[in-house]
Amino acid sequence: MNILLVYAHPEPRSLNGSLKDFAVQRLQRGGHVVQVSDLYAMQWKAALDAEDNTALQPGVRLDVSLNSRQAFENGTQSADIAREQEKLRWADAVILQFPLWWFSLPAILKGWVERVYAYGLAYGVGEHSDTHWGDRYGEGRFAGKRAMLVVTTGGWESHYGPRGINGPINDILFPIQHGILFYPGFDVLPPHVIYRTSKIDEVGFAQVCEALGQRLDALGTTAPIPFRKQNAGDYEIPALTLRPEIEPGREGLGIHLLRG
Repeated sequence: MNILLVYAHPEPRSLNGSLKDFAVQRLQRGGHVVQVSDLYAMQWKAALDAEDNTALQPGVRLDVSLNSRQAFENGTQSADIAREQEKLRWADAVILQFPLWWFSLPAILKGWVERVYAYGLAYGVGEHSDTHWGDRYGEGRFAGKRAMLVVTTGGWESHYGPRGINGPINDILFPIQHGILFYPGFDVLPPHVIYRTSKIDEVGFAQVCEALGQRLDALGTTAPIPFRKQNAGDYEIPALTLRPEIEPGREGLGIHLLRG
């Protein structure tokens, strides 16, 4: 497979840096072709602004979605955005690797999403009617591609368990997995989360690499998270709420997953 690894950590000598190097080597040994977008090394501009459209005239009021659509359609996006979009088109699978900072993505990676996910590429595609509300949540430009998160955190695994103080890890990652990845069509694999990073010694690092290696080896065969597709009949359109006869009496994030 062609695999894009989007990596967000400022220190190459960190645990994340070592895991990134390990992942590239493991994937290449498995016969995959790998590209890495090392956002800090690239000095990626995180802030979305008017300069993302090189054709926007000075003094014109910035309409973010309209500006994104015009730049995407007319080929006037800034060069850094266009390069990352080409990597996404090329990739069969995308891995986002990052430390969990304040319960979310590092700002530089969030900025990568905001700038690269242009109107017409990641959103604003497909018909809107009484039966189909855009190509999203299981459909879209990235349908048929796979995606997975590799996440590190200093907290204990129990802190992110079903009754942990931080909340369940899958709930914390839901906006990323369901919103950023499933929304434009990716098949989203279960995340690979590495806990208590400050306590990992040399022996622990070998164990961490072995576990990560197993996940990378199975990148093409692991069953994706069974998110419900928006236009497959489970949701009322245009309200986009789960039909009352499905999961009656239940609410919350879990209702958006199919249960066997």
